[in-house]
Amino acid sequence: EVQLQASGGGLVQAGGSLRLSCAASGFTFDDYAIGWFRQAPGKGRERVSCISSNDGTTYYADSVKGRFTISSDNAKNTLYLQMNSLKPEDTAVYYCAADFICLLGTMGYGADYWGKGTQVTVSS
Repeated sequence: EVQLQASGGGLVQAGGSLRLSCAASGFTFDDYAIGWFRQAPGKGRERVSCISSNDGTTYYADSVKGRFTISSDNAKNTLYLQMNSLKPEDTAVYYCAADFICLLGTMGYGADYWGKGTQVTVSS
């Protein structure tokens, strides 16, 4: 059974940093692309970043490029999202997900597996 558990969210001031973690079980990162989505109140789901299962290619949304870094520890089956220079518009529930399209330059909107989200709130 595929399970994804995100953690690390919290309240931070603008300009601050947070690191999200996603503990995965039931599959390995060689099986599926894995990544992060977010959803702010009253808005639709937004793609954030992903890592391809094929060659480790990463994708970043323009809104986070240069500020967020995705990484994985395959031995621990854990995905990370280092978020620096946070802005109030980064406030959202962040979800880790697996098994979706993740290619250089594009990331699918849908995923077959989702974890429960972790709340990130950035105050101005």
